[in-house]
Amino acid sequence: MSLRVWLAAGAALLLLAGCASGPVRRVSEPAVGIQQLTVGADGGWTIEVRINNFSSIPMRFDALDLKLGVGGQDAGALSAQPALDIGPESADVVSVQLKPQAMARLQVADALASGQGIAYSLSGKVRATPEKAKARDFEVKRDSRLSPVPGIAGALR
Repeated sequence: MSLRVWLAAGAALLLLAGCASGPVRRVSEPAVGIQQLTVGADGGWTIEVRINNFSSIPMRFDALDLKLGVGGQDAGALSAQPALDIGPESADVVSVQLKPQAMARLQVADALASGQGIAYSLSGKVRATPEKAKARDFEVKRDSRLSPVPGIAGALR
């Protein structure tokens, strides 16, 4: 056989050997944020919490234990057991009900009445299980803003 054939065969074998290890299994810290906060007629809130899985593998999100603050006021604790499978580098939403603290309720009511946005913060833990691994607690922290949703009364995004 000619030298070119041997070199081509060797290059093909090296390329195949490089593929044998498979894709990288990277577990990254998830992120959480509020997708929407809706004020109910009874003053309670429905909070759509968006969970982002930045890992390269699927993860099962079993628990959220978060502290919510709005407008600098403590609103309360958001706890949920969503048992939600989220694919790699994807996101999903879980709905959580909250009876907010009085001062936080007033801050949100003022933001809605004035048509202005309001700052919020989330901090706490998210329990997730990476594919083929043990469950882990991830510390999460988020500071962001919500604005009134045009055409939807009592909602902030």
